[in-house]
Amino acid sequence: MSEELIERPSPEALDEDTFKELLETKQYRLLRERLSDSEPTHVADLLASIPVDEAVIAFRLLPKSLAISVFDYMDGAFQNQLLEAFSDQAARSFLEAMPPDDRTELLEEVPAKVARRLLQILSPDQRRLTLQLLGYEEGTAGREMTPLFVDLHSDMTVALALERVRRLAINRETIYECYVMDRRRRLIGTVSLKDLVIADPDAKVADIMTPDPAYVDTHTDREEVAKELREHNLLAIPVVDAEQRLVGIITHDDVADIMEEETTEDIYRFGAVPGTERGYFASRILGVGRRRGIWLFVLMMANMVTGRIIFEQADFERIALLAVFIPLLIANGGNTGAQSATVVIRGLATGEVNPRRAMAVVTREASIGAVLGVALGAIALGLAYALIRDLEVALAVSITLIGISVMATLAGGALPFLFRRINVDPALVSAPLITTIMDICGVALYFWVAYMIMVA
Repeated sequence: MSEELIERPSPEALDEDTFKELLETKQYRLLRERLSDSEPTHVADLLASIPVDEAVIAFRLLPKSLAISVFDYMDGAFQNQLLEAFSDQAARSFLEAMPPDDRTELLEEVPAKVARRLLQILSPDQRRLTLQLLGYEEGTAGREMTPLFVDLHSDMTVALALERVRRLAINRETIYECYVMDRRRRLIGTVSLKDLVIADPDAKVADIMTPDPAYVDTHTDREEVAKELREHNLLAIPVVDAEQRLVGIITHDDVADIMEEETTEDIYRFGAVPGTERGYFASRILGVGRRRGIWLFVLMMANMVTGRIIFEQADFERIALLAVFIPLLIANGGNTGAQSATVVIRGLATGEVNPRRAMAVVTREASIGAVLGVALGAIALGLAYALIRDLEVALAVSITLIGISVMATLAGGALPFLFRRINVDPALVSAPLITTIMDICGVALYFWVAYMIMVA
């Protein structure tokens, strides 16, 4: 073993200081080797630690396949800076090496000025392909698909099909599943690479294909695409146009990205925090404040109803005792309702809950609420009496807790179905919204029960 190999540090030793030293001393060959042995996430972190002009130099040392993966892990602002620093030739080479669907997603996220420049430097074929994908509505299968797939004709022999697979494999996203078309390019079946390899070379593709495959059309919502691919356990799902012609596929890794984005969006909505196209943490502070402030203002105004109810009951002799337990009651209502809303929304998203069984699901949640309410009410009765030695107030707290638990589970279970029925995303039934509803209803119920026990 040579002395050079003995002294060369291991790939794991490429820390930030070593990276900067190799770049500063222009040891580009060694730097390229060390970066090539690193994980894409680590390389992205290293590039983000240096000025953009230096990052451009280091980025251009990466093999194209690694460069594309590294670029994916960079934040949007750094991606923009990197693209703007590229020469037209370097940008074109990089963009045309990207899968078409990833390139389309990138052009959606960069500023319009940068997007126009990038489109202009693409070759005519790639520009036409990119514009075609951008022409589909955002969030649909057409926008997410890649046109790079292996297509076979049904009357091909297996030998010819394998030859075509070998010829196309170098720039296709997947070759493990091939798509069989008729002479009009209509999708009629699929055939796996394994079946092609073990079949008689003289057999026809039509004889070994699986007919009537699952597919989606170009206007299918991307969440539905993810659901279809998951339910059919596919590596990729074909996308057809209005005339059933095969125009692209969506692969399992694309679906993983879709599911991550949709889950993030749902979590933001559930917390009444609107997301943005650029991403929450990449957005301007004033813009985020404005969007969040609108929701908080609406919820604040709704909570004024709660204050009004309390104010109107201020002539109660024991209002101070009753007020002691208001936080306990409204917190229980908000928490219980949020739990029910969470499980129902998740069930709708995964397909575990069928909208046709809405009544059964809501009844089940209400029953759970009744069980929880009785248990918590019994505990609250004892604790409240031990605390204030007032049986009537303790009874009001206990009975209200039972009622609130049932009301909260009814609201949390039913509202997602109602929103879905009127074509509104059920994730909009957020925890703050449920909490606000239960604050108003809970306080009103509490004082009504107290009035009936103490006055009526």
